[in-house]
Amino acid sequence: MNQTAEAQAAGEQAATQAAAAATASAKPSAPAAATKAAAGATATLQRTVADVLGSVVAANSKPATADITSALTAAGVPARSLEVSAGRTPTGLEVDSMEAAVVQAKECVIGQIRDRKVTVTVLPALSNGKCFVGAAG
Repeated sequence: MNQTAEAQAAGEQAATQAAAAATASAKPSAPAAATKAAAGATATLQRTVADVLGSVVAANSKPATADITSALTAAGVPARSLEVSAGRTPTGLEVDSMEAAVVQAKECVIGQIRDRKVTVTVLPALSNGKCFVGAAG
């Protein structure tokens, strides 16, 4: 009878430990919660960039850098996080595409306007914390 009581106590202890482990794994850790929040912020920013660039290109198929900058900052994108490519080459020719990039944590939400179409993607930020290489307008 003593062995039965010991076995039952050991079973109850194992069940308690399993329940505690299940509860602990059900609660997201702080890093996991932060990662989820950052992913949500990036997804929201992607939608904002896509919507704003879509509106800009609908109004003007060849927008200027200032048009894109104004529209994105008016939509709440901080100017310090925003990079927009030049609308003309150094020799004065129109460019084939325009890009706008916004730094979000350690990622860049990059939107491109080409042939009146908008494409948005997320890529890692460069080691300097920027999205574009070289001078950006």
